[in-house]
Amino acid sequence: MFKNSFTQSLRILIMLVLCACTVVRAETAPQSFNLDQAINYALANNPDVQIANERIGQADAQLGEAFSAFYPQITAKVGYQHSNNPVQVFSMAVAQRQFDPASIGSINHPGYRQNFRPEIMGKLSLFRGGQDYYQSKAAELGVAVAELEQTAMRNSLVEMVTATYYGYLAAIEAQKIATDSITAVTSELDQTRKQYAAGTALKADVLSLEVKLAQAQENQIRTANGIELALASAKTLLGMATEENFSLTAPVSLPVPVVTTSFNELLNKALGQRPELQAAAKQVEISERQIRSEQGAYLPRADAFVSYGQDSQDPGFSSRQDNVTAGVSVEMDLFSGLNTKNRVSAAERKAAQARETERKTRLNIEQEVKTAHLKLQEALARLRVTETAVSAADEALRLVNEQRRADTVTVTRYLEAETARNNAHANTITAHYDALTAETALKQAVGELGQ
Repeated sequence: MFKNSFTQSLRILIMLVLCACTVVRAETAPQSFNLDQAINYALANNPDVQIANERIGQADAQLGEAFSAFYPQITAKVGYQHSNNPVQVFSMAVAQRQFDPASIGSINHPGYRQNFRPEIMGKLSLFRGGQDYYQSKAAELGVAVAELEQTAMRNSLVEMVTATYYGYLAAIEAQKIATDSITAVTSELDQTRKQYAAGTALKADVLSLEVKLAQAQENQIRTANGIELALASAKTLLGMATEENFSLTAPVSLPVPVVTTSFNELLNKALGQRPELQAAAKQVEISERQIRSEQGAYLPRADAFVSYGQDSQDPGFSSRQDNVTAGVSVEMDLFSGLNTKNRVSAAERKAAQARETERKTRLNIEQEVKTAHLKLQEALARLRVTETAVSAADEALRLVNEQRRADTVTVTRYLEAETARNNAHANTITAHYDALTAETALKQAVGELGQ
């Protein structure tokens, strides 16, 4: 029985160790993202998203601050006085309910007296020319603007992550082409060197192939650097630290974008749902309410107030010495040194600026939609052309290789065919990823990515 218990405990211990090792490996293994996963991770971890969230929180706090003007303001304080001023001493004695006729004889020389006054004061704004109302409405719009700015930022972030992802895949494919080119040219160079040693090839052919090999190696270095740059850009967009590792995985197949919507339809959709334009329109509304708020300073202000406390010579509180004061005050600025006039003028200028900003935003959106629409059409047209060129270039290189084996063409012709084939493949890949990137840019211009 003891042996069975020991064996069972050993098995449990081994299982726990294996589970712990698995967890450690899972924690240290680099993360891998496809496009959707990369976008979701960026939306959850990019610093700009967190900044936008904090701006919404700030706007909410400012809204609460604006609404606080509609609530009573309650203050508690304790005051202490010590004086031999006849007026002050007389006032203290009366307030402390300790004045008697005998005090009249010493009114000019009352000596020192002290007064403790604990007090609770309340104040409620009854009317401020509509300033509090319009400020609260402006603060409500400020929350909406912050939320729209967050949506715009998310829209832009998704577009940048997508463009970086396709740029990375394009760099990977370009590196493959560069590697294949190195392999093909190296093989041809080895064969030509043997032919040159046997006296059946020219030294110029060997040199031409060596130059071609150097160019292919240069392209490989450039594409490798492009891969690293794309990964560095992706890491920044994902909000990852320098020491964190990750990888991007290519999809099984890439879709080919299609254009099914006219430019006018896309533009109308963009003008109706781009958050930047909606935010600019709300900024105009905010500025108009701020004008009304500043104009309210020309009107009277009314406040209600109440005070409850006591006056006594010692800190102790007694309800026999308490007192209550309540009232209403109305005041109005007759001349403020033109301060109100200048504040209204500044608010009007700010409103004019907001309207021009809205107009500029509208023009920029129209340009973005037009540019993205044209680039997508261009990329799709290039893709169709390059696909035809690839077939022709592959066939041309196949024929040249057969002619090279029969020694009926020069190395120069082979280099031309090999270069044309590589360029055709590279152009096709570039056009395909450009089309996907342009499609994403068009969606971003229309305002469909951050929703």
